Amino acid sequence: MQNIKYYFVASCLILSTTIVAQTLSLDVVLNTIKTNNPQLKMYDADIQSMDAIAKGARSWMAPQVETGFFMTPYNSKLWKADEMGSGMGNYMLGVTQMIPNASKLNANENLMKAMSSVENENKNFTLNQLNSLAKTYYYEWIIINKKIKIAQDNLLLLDYMIKSMEIRYQYNMDKLPSYYKAKSQYATLQSMIVMLENDVSQRKYMLNTLMARDKKEDLEIDSNYEIKDFNLFETDLSSYINNRSDIKAIDKTKAINTLKVEVERAAFRPEFGVKYDHMFAFGNQPQQFSLMGMITIPMFWSTKMNKANMESYRIKNESLEWQKQMIANEANGVIKGMNAEFLNLKKQYQITQDNIIPALKRNYDTAILAWQNNTGDLFVALEAWEAMNMTQIDGLDKLKSILTTQVEIEKQLETE
Repeated sequence: MQNIKYYFVASCLILSTTIVAQTLSLDVVLNTIKTNNPQLKMYDADIQSMDAIAKGARSWMAPQVETGFFMTPYNSKLWKADEMGSGMGNYMLGVTQMIPNASKLNANENLMKAMSSVENENKNFTLNQLNSLAKTYYYEWIIINKKIKIAQDNLLLLDYMIKSMEIRYQYNMDKLPSYYKAKSQYATLQSMIVMLENDVSQRKYMLNTLMARDKKEDLEIDSNYEIKDFNLFETDLSSYINNRSDIKAIDKTKAINTLKVEVERAAFRPEFGVKYDHMFAFGNQPQQFSLMGMITIPMFWSTKMNKANMESYRIKNESLEWQKQMIANEANGVIKGMNAEFLNLKKQYQITQDNIIPALKRNYDTAILAWQNNTGDLFVALEAWEAMNMTQIDGLDKLKSILTTQVEIEKQLETE
């Protein structure tokens, strides 16, 4: 029974150490950000708040109730009926209700319903920025993993060389400088792996932050990535740029300013009201009432502010149009420039992968074979290995630049 207990505990420990961190694809990361990121939830709350306010856009002013004495003498003895008269004075109860102009209600309702549209585009703009950050961190993590794999493979190679040198040195077949150089490169690779693993931890923390998860929660990424085919030199980018959320936000702001102009223009229209008063007469006087209609008549001195606001909104829209053209012009230049850089980086990367690295690998294989056959120097083999290793790392840096530029182009075009 005691052995069974120990076996159960040992099994649990083995299972706990073999738990694999959850692997998240890039699409899953992006969807989680869209669902959980607090900044996006803040925009959702603001949008809901504005939509809730819009529900009261057609409300009327509250009725005004009046009560008190009306045409009542100070001498209270005159209130009652007697042989001298039927009494004097009244107690009045009245109500006044202003009836808003229908055009004012319509203009105000249209404005309030449109207010959240700008925040919705601002949310899309922020989502695009967050997605770009997530893609950048994700792709950097992929490149770091590839660098770690190269470094670990090279550690095995150097370890083989070092152990071989230790054996060969006993028979005076190798020189100490080569041995120490190999040991130095081995330690350098170990240091590089520590640094790269720290970089992985940072990317993990940043992705967890964007997804609003526990910063220390473990996760893994898949190694899949796609280098897209961008060739935008002859492409008309206006449709892409006009579809960007920041451009849409400007268009929506202009539309809101136009609706504000309509609200100010509606202030030129009259409003009506009804006033009803009932008098409870004292003494033997008959009951009386008063029913009056009211109308507000906008005059030039009462609409100065409205006219000034209308001119202000017109000038603001003119400014927004220039801002839109500025953003579109800048985006067009940035995208074209990045497209040129993207194509250039792809060519460099292809040359490195197809020509330079294979040639350096053959050079290394030849040098190591010559060393193993005692016809070459290990120092030459180490230099060949170092050149191959640096070129492999440089190739990965080019791949990182390609993916980073691709992410930036997608951010500018606001495409997935």
